[in-house]
Parts: sequence; C-alpha cells; structure tokens
Amino acid sequence: MKTTVLAKSADQTIEIGSKLGNLLQPGDVLLLDGDLGAGKTTFTKGIGKALGIKRPVKSPTFTIIREYKGGRIPLYHMDVYRLEDGGGEELGLEEYFNGDGVTVVEWSEFIEDELPTEYLKIKFERLDNEAEDNRKIEFEGHGSRADEMIGKVVGE
Repeated sequence: MKTTVLAKSADQTIEIGSKLGNLLQPGDVLLLDGDLGAGKTTFTKGIGKALGIKRPVKSPTFTIIREYKGGRIPLYHMDVYRLEDGGGEELGLEEYFNGDGVTVVEWSEFIEDELPTEYLKIKFERLDNEAEDNRKIEFEGHGSRADEMIGKVVGE
C-alpha cells in the first residue's frame, strides 16, 4: 500500500507521528527518508510522545543510534547517513530490528542490504512555493503489518 498525506506545520507532523506511534509494537521498523530538514526527526518526536518517552527526542546524526527507554516500548532512533560506505553490520542492526522496541531509521538507503523484509517506509518532502513547514509525507508499506498501520494512520 502506498499513500500520501500533507502536513501544514511542524505540530501537524508531530501529530501524524504520534498517531503512528500509538499503533507501534515491538519489532516494527520504520524507514524515514528525505532531505535534511524535511521533517524526519520532527516526526520521530511524535512517535516518542505517543510511546510515553519523557526525554527529548533529538537527531542521532552524530551518535548514529539513540536509545529511548522508559516508555511503553523502547524507541531505537538511528541516523545511518554516516554509514554511506557500509558498516551497518558492525552495529548489530539485526538485533534492533528483531528486538523489544521499535526501530526508526533515517537515511535507510545506506543500509538497504541489512533491512528486514517487512517495514514501513516514510518519505518526507518539503513543498516548494508553500509555507515553510508544509510537508508531503508518503507512506509505503512493505508487508501486511505496515499496510495495516498505514490504513489506520491515514484513515483508509
């Protein structure tokens, strides 16, 4: 399943992330792709909010992986941009993907060979000639669980 929604503000991007966050279960994998500043971390803040994570969700650009515990389930937030030349297998990504929490991966194209077969891919795009915070958010399901989540988030 593939569908698109529009977010007209950062708050609305957080709200959509929160709606998805309420549905997440251990082992769910979300891939967030889009240019710098497209809304990936803002969306992840909504997921963290829905999971009951008290710490502020920040971009994991320099740490590669940020682990947030203390919510309903753990949130593993990854930015694998710096793995452009490989190295994902050394991080034990499979353990995260099959673990006790939800894994959110930014810049997933750099670890394509290590992704599970089922995941929800979310692409963010800033809209030109529009208000600064307008975003197009495209959901693409890979597997029945991902398709089910899309249907509940976008109301199809």
